[in-house]
Amino acid sequence: MDTIYADLSISMSEFKKNPSQILRSAGERPVAVLNHNRPAFYMISPSVFEALIESAEDRELVKIARQRLALKDTAVEVNIDEI
Repeated sequence: MDTIYADLSISMSEFKKNPSQILRSAGERPVAVLNHNRPAFYMISPSVFEALIESAEDRELVKIARQRLALKDTAVEVNIDEI
């Protein structure tokens, strides 16, 4: 059995009838669209998608910052006024 990562779910056939109404009804909550009682895809609003993308970008920036902090012993000190 597949895990469903949403509080709301709907069958594929119900989804096909009126997808925009499903999105409006869900608000900011994700909806699992099921095909034969298994998640086929998840529907989320644009604002939730944007938040997910920003979160992924933030995680990547944290990774880069940690890598750079590990190399701080080899850093060269500079004076910002001289640049």
